[in-house]
Amino acid sequence: MAGKLYLVPTPIGNLQDMTFRAVEVLNQVDLILAEDTRTSAKLCKHYDILTPMKSHHMHNEHKMLQGVVAQLQSGASVAVISDAGTPGISDPGFLLVRAALQDGVDIECLPGPTAFVPALVASGLPCDRFVFEGFLPVKKGRQTRLTELTQETRTMVFYESPHKLLKTLSDFCSVFGPERFISVSREISKLHEETIRGTCHSALEHFTLQAPRGEFVIILAGSTKPSTKEKGSKNTMSQ
Repeated sequence: MAGKLYLVPTPIGNLQDMTFRAVEVLNQVDLILAEDTRTSAKLCKHYDILTPMKSHHMHNEHKMLQGVVAQLQSGASVAVISDAGTPGISDPGFLLVRAALQDGVDIECLPGPTAFVPALVASGLPCDRFVFEGFLPVKKGRQTRLTELTQETRTMVFYESPHKLLKTLSDFCSVFGPERFISVSREISKLHEETIRGTCHSALEHFTLQAPRGEFVIILAGSTKPSTKEKGSKNTMSQ
């Protein structure tokens, strides 16, 4: 009988956000695949989790797929965790899930921490409909993607690193306009958690004066203007 693959969210900051069920699963599985075993070792030590652990990250996940799926098919139970948050959300996990499903392995994803959810809910922007963009392309395709998003009417969610935040905010001012509303959250659930709400311009000014630190979630208001296609349709009908 095939084993089972568990996707287990881990705290994005405060270790108290770990669920009882997540600890139980990590204790019961045969193997934990961790994005960074050094980071995950601290979490496991805190909760007295002694399950064997292997590295599973963006640089080795392709070559590990066949071996892990073979273990699952032989009856082993495996849990995947990332350094923080839910596996597969801008972290390793998707490729293994897809490979396991193709070979008939049962998948179970536990509910738990994901950085963009508290940032979105606390932003003050509509969160009934939104689009998750994750990390923007660094170079190739970046400008094209930003231009495409100028027509997006839903609230937009981005992840960004501290050393790229100012460039991203500057790009937002240029592409979406300096007065577009934005909410920038950092260090969610940690000691220095902070959310800055205002315009793209005011956010850029704030983090120009105060050097960005920590990991960021950016929530950007959608466009309130009709798209070019919509305008064309209305004009055609009026004629």
